[in-house]
Amino acid sequence: QVQLVESGGGLVQPGGSLRLSCAASGSIFSIDGMSWYRQAPGKQRGLVATIGSAGTTYYADSMKGRFTISRDNAKNTVYLQMNSLKPEDTAVYYCNAVVRPDFIEKSYTYWGQGTQVTVSS
Repeated sequence: QVQLVESGGGLVQPGGSLRLSCAASGSIFSIDGMSWYRQAPGKQRGLVATIGSAGTTYYADSMKGRFTISRDNAKNTVYLQMNSLKPEDTAVYYCNAVVRPDFIEKSYTYWGQGTQVTVSS
């Protein structure tokens, strides 16, 4: 069983910063891509950023220059540093990981439960 647990969400003023963390735990052989998605009320869930096992990154256009994704492979953890936050960044943020569990020669996509980020004055 593999679990992803996010932390670090909360209420922040416009222009402020937050750092989200997502730790994967359980019977993990390896983790390939790790990503952050977000879903605002009434909108579809969309990709924020993704990072490969070797550190290659990709960002959605609206996040470039403000958000930074990183990972610590030793801790099976992915981070999202969010700077210059705007009210339109308000959403539930979900982490996602492509994980190969122990003893299984196949990878699966797992999701965290989500963490709320609210940007408001």
